[in-house]
Amino acid sequence: MATIKEIAEKAGVSIATVSRVLNYDPKLSVGDETKKRIFEIAESLSYQKKAPRKKLTRRIAFVHWVTEREELTDLYYMGIRHGIEEQADQHHLHLLKYTIHELHDIPNDIDGILAVGRFSKKQIEQFKQLTQHVVLVDSDIEHDGCDAVLTDFKTVIKQAVDHLLDQDITRIGFIGGKERLQGTATPAKDIREYYFRECLTEKALLNEDLILLDHFNVDSGYELMHQFLEKPLANNTGFIAANDPLAIGALKAINEANIKIPDHISLIGINDISVSKYVYPALTSVRIEKELMGKTAVDLIMERLRDDRQICKKVYIDTSLIKRETT
Repeated sequence: MATIKEIAEKAGVSIATVSRVLNYDPKLSVGDETKKRIFEIAESLSYQKKAPRKKLTRRIAFVHWVTEREELTDLYYMGIRHGIEEQADQHHLHLLKYTIHELHDIPNDIDGILAVGRFSKKQIEQFKQLTQHVVLVDSDIEHDGCDAVLTDFKTVIKQAVDHLLDQDITRIGFIGGKERLQGTATPAKDIREYYFRECLTEKALLNEDLILLDHFNVDSGYELMHQFLEKPLANNTGFIAANDPLAIGALKAINEANIKIPDHISLIGINDISVSKYVYPALTSVRIEKELMGKTAVDLIMERLRDDRQICKKVYIDTSLIKRETT
């Protein structure tokens, strides 16, 4: 921390003047330029590091919520991984890869952790015991005391709902799922479902009969929509799926039932994975910049290692609605 004497020397004023300026003495007769100079010097000196910069080390644990085989069921996580690997290569970082089932294999002398997915509070505390340099990616709720790269799912849901309302669709449903974090007894609250309920409640449009929940995969999307279509269908219904695999599964069931899309049912996915534009009809989806999330996570850990940043930072990446044939 800078001393008043150091600030006075740099500002070319007395120690007493600096003291009175920093204490906002109302009786002090000093020009604004002098005050500005003193404050700027005080601010700049407060962030100067007295100790020599630490040698940059490059062993980073990359903890992935899914295996590379499992990520084939949701290319969202593949996109994040590609972003991390590409940016890590640019910074010459050595990534040591672990899955959620291998947390106890992470060495105690690791220099940082990049963790992708949804982890329990207990698991995040385990990360923080290994290193103070922890960056979480896609951790919706638990990210206190860590850097995090996040998606504003409240905005994501609003983008999807507003688009359906613009098409004069007011019967709006949600296709989602429930999952239990490792080491927890009850399913974790899905933030997408939470914001969907909040948004539709505010608009007095929430219909529990249109909320379909199972698991977050293609098969669940298919089964949920297949069961829904066994009941009489009201025209002009729209569904928002928690991810694209759910939407793609639902799309298959709608096509098998020979129901016209989007004349009778409209459908919006979330994530905009690469296959969304190749299914038939092409899927409207809210695009999440997956690769950029991964690259941003690496940049955050580089700030920690290179600049010794101590204050946690949360970075939200913008999303955009990609309109295609299902709406």
